[in-house]
Amino acid sequence: MSDNAEFIAYCIEECKTAKGITGKEAITLFKEHNIIDYVVNCYGALHTMGGLAIAEDIDSVIASAEKSR
Repeated sequence: MSDNAEFIAYCIEECKTAKGITGKEAITLFKEHNIIDYVVNCYGALHTMGGLAIAEDIDSVIASAEKSR
């Protein structure tokens, strides 16, 4: 598994836990809001953060995307 794939899986798990949702629901959120691309593009900053901070950051990206719909 590549570093990106491992980190994406980690981010999905952190978001799943923080939001109290299933893995399938977390993956659906990631797909709907292009979070995988966000994680890959922001890897440099995100990998220095703790799990909860990553989940909060991703949650704010999702909220921002939903507002602009």
